[in-house]
Amino acid sequence: MEQSYVGIDVAKDRLDVHVLPSGDSFAVARDGEAVEALAERLRGLGPRLIVLEATGGFEVTVAAALCASGLPLAVVNPRQIRDFARALGLLAKTDALDARAIALFAQRVQPEARPLADEATRALGDLVARRRQIVAMMTAERNRRSRLTSRRMLKSVDRLLAALQKELSALERELDDTVRGSPAWREAEDLLNSVPGIGDITARSLIAELPELGTLDRKKIAALVGLAPFNRDSGTLRGKRTIWGGRASVRATLYMAALVASRHNPTLKRFYQRLLLDGKPKKLALVAVMRKLLTILNAIIRDRTPWLAA
Repeated sequence: MEQSYVGIDVAKDRLDVHVLPSGDSFAVARDGEAVEALAERLRGLGPRLIVLEATGGFEVTVAAALCASGLPLAVVNPRQIRDFARALGLLAKTDALDARAIALFAQRVQPEARPLADEATRALGDLVARRRQIVAMMTAERNRRSRLTSRRMLKSVDRLLAALQKELSALERELDDTVRGSPAWREAEDLLNSVPGIGDITARSLIAELPELGTLDRKKIAALVGLAPFNRDSGTLRGKRTIWGGRASVRATLYMAALVASRHNPTLKRFYQRLLLDGKPKKLALVAVMRKLLTILNAIIRDRTPWLAA
């Protein structure tokens, strides 16, 4: 029996579904009863893979229901779908056509199906994301303050900064209580914190936003984060290797950790300086430090062994 591949385009109030190779196409409401009926219908098909786009949170309840039904699911970056559709010349855009493009992506690319994070991990991720948003707002307000001369405007910014700092402190207390209240997360945080250059916020961000840490090999975890270099070669030309895709928030977290580690972690500091002495640009050397740091953290969580300086 030929295997089926399903693409689902998720909107605010409806789901467009396309099944290959049959070509069946239909739409359902995005509510609990309809999603449950959809999961039952798809279970009857026995699909090889179901693919959803990550659409700003609308996909979460749908993905959770499908995973709970034991269906093989991959949630992918919308940019991958768009690039794939453009490569096939699928330029027209409707919800039904998007669902077909997603189904084609599932059939031809076959991204790896991954289990969703559980509810507790998603809640921790929300806390980490909200903390990041508040820090960004505070940075923006401080930048505005540096250009102001009006006393009234300065007071306005200071009041807002004080309110944001109060909210940030409350979030960080909640983060601490959440992580330290879970034996598994507490152990993971302690293991990650054993690496010079990794602080509480970095450790908690990785626990929340990279739950695959310790479960994949070094190449797969680097590709998942977006730290695997891609060739840019054509004919006799050899271009620079670049990184792209992956989880931008995790990459930003690792970037800051690598900056600290390149100065204060003896092993990574030597590695960084050796790359600079070999003539590598600073940015390229720092990306290499990020990748090596990720490999170290992955091994530490996998082996449940704290950092040991070389």
